[in-house]
Amino acid sequence: MKYDVIVIGSGLGGLICARQLAQSGRSVLVLERQHQPGGCLQSYRRGGMEFDTGLHYVGGLAEGQPLYDAFSQLGLLKLPWQRLDADGFDQITIGRQTYPLAEGFDHFADVLSGYFPQERHALQQFVDMLRHLPSFEDSSHVNAYDYLTTLFHDPLLVNILSATAMKMELRRESLPLFNFAHSQSSYVQSSWRLKGSGNLIVDSLVSDIKAAGGEVCCGAEVKRLEERGGTIVAAHGPNGRVFEGRLFISDVHPQLTFGWLKDSTLLKGVFHRRINALENTFGIFTVSLVLKAGTLPYFNHNKYVYRKANVWTFAEETDGVGGVMVSARVPDDDTQFVRQIDLLTPMPWEVCRHWEDTTIGRRGQIYELQKDRLADECIRLAERVIPGLAAMVERRYTSTPLTWRDYTLSPCGSAFGVRKDCRMPLMTMLSPKTPIPNLLLTGQSLVLHGLEGVTRTAFNTLECVMHKTLNSQL
Repeated sequence: MKYDVIVIGSGLGGLICARQLAQSGRSVLVLERQHQPGGCLQSYRRGGMEFDTGLHYVGGLAEGQPLYDAFSQLGLLKLPWQRLDADGFDQITIGRQTYPLAEGFDHFADVLSGYFPQERHALQQFVDMLRHLPSFEDSSHVNAYDYLTTLFHDPLLVNILSATAMKMELRRESLPLFNFAHSQSSYVQSSWRLKGSGNLIVDSLVSDIKAAGGEVCCGAEVKRLEERGGTIVAAHGPNGRVFEGRLFISDVHPQLTFGWLKDSTLLKGVFHRRINALENTFGIFTVSLVLKAGTLPYFNHNKYVYRKANVWTFAEETDGVGGVMVSARVPDDDTQFVRQIDLLTPMPWEVCRHWEDTTIGRRGQIYELQKDRLADECIRLAERVIPGLAAMVERRYTSTPLTWRDYTLSPCGSAFGVRKDCRMPLMTMLSPKTPIPNLLLTGQSLVLHGLEGVTRTAFNTLECVMHKTLNSQL
């Protein structure tokens, strides 16, 4: 069978594209190398519990906000979303002092002005920027760190405003204001947790794809894309399987996608060198904790904890874990006590490089000891805001960028895909369009990452499909 559209990769971007195209009447096939769909959204089970990998909270789901229309169209608003605390959806602890980030642009500025009265005017300017997000042309070449340190006089406030760093990579020399602002704005408008695992989103999208006649094929890793006559005609999978299509959308990292086309007549050597030279963001070390029943009341916010006021540099420093995000799972019962907590901290690939040629479960004792040491450090830092946390732990599971790489194929276990650079935005922010007319891209490596960014990008990819349709190219 020759499909109208073949989507490679079943992360959020791929599933959104597949759902919308299947519902528009096209024959759609999704190819996924893993045994279950979902990419960074998928959850895994241990000891009868589900644990999330990439989803912890999302912003802008209320009516009139950035994700509302898209999630309404995708049928995802019906899921059990829980709104976080309006007076402090994120709690930032630096040293021994805690600062709340409040919901709503004006409320956000007012609350922080109580701690930094001399910065009230600058805070209002900051939230006005978030309220009226700058365009790509206006802000992709602007350095986020330079913008913040020029606007604010107090370096502590700069650290507080940047402290939700575990949902983006902070680099003083390169992070564009465009990406920083888009990553922050929707969360200030409203922040939400899903009562349940990320598989709820995956299952909803997959169900809609199948209901519309689409197919999702797992265990189908693409090994090569076949180009003929200037277009892609087929994806080649394991055991000689061949999947023919008219249009191909890749939700896989661009370096891997174009690696499937080494003999392309349309992709020149300079193009391959440019793509392969792109740097990738850091990975994440995650400690998933199962707590003893009834030991910790649920907290309806995220906690970000830093040993020092070095939010923009702590991930590059080597004196142990300097910062951690603490995210609680919404209780599944009526006890209002937390059973699951995730602790997240950046982990550069250099820390993992010694084991880069190993596979899951076969990395050796030194690797396991290092994970245990880092997990202990994360717990100790988290105990600044949750005293006695270590004694509450029933069991724990850890993952590193190596784990992420092996499951998602993301180069170097990158958490956010290609690193965006304000010094060369047109080189590091990629278009859905490629030099091959019937090959499109989607996913977090293009322009914006995170759940909102990937959703926006998926709809941009769909606009390209519509344009091709109108021009009779599909």
